[in-house]
Amino acid sequence: MRRAGRIDIMRKQKTTQNAALLVLLVLGGLAVAGPSGLLAWSENLRLLDQREAQLEALQKERAALQNKVALLHPDHADPDMVGELLRSQLNVVHPDEVVIKLED
Repeated sequence: MRRAGRIDIMRKQKTTQNAALLVLLVLGGLAVAGPSGLLAWSENLRLLDQREAQLEALQKERAALQNKVALLHPDHADPDMVGELLRSQLNVVHPDEVVIKLED
């Protein structure tokens, strides 16, 4: 009887150890091959560099647009900018200018 109890305890311990080992193996596998694991780390770094470059380009574009908006402010519009927009958007020219159309 005593021996059967000891065998049951050993089986329970072995089952617990196997379950713990399985959990550790799953966690180790996720640490290596999971979505935020070691194998995905280089891909995440590449995406981060790409997004930082995109952000920098968008910030430059935003600064240029802010400058253009400041030059077109109704209280103090830049005459050169207004003239440039009139020529490009409305096809307005001065009387002493000559327009030459280029065929594409």
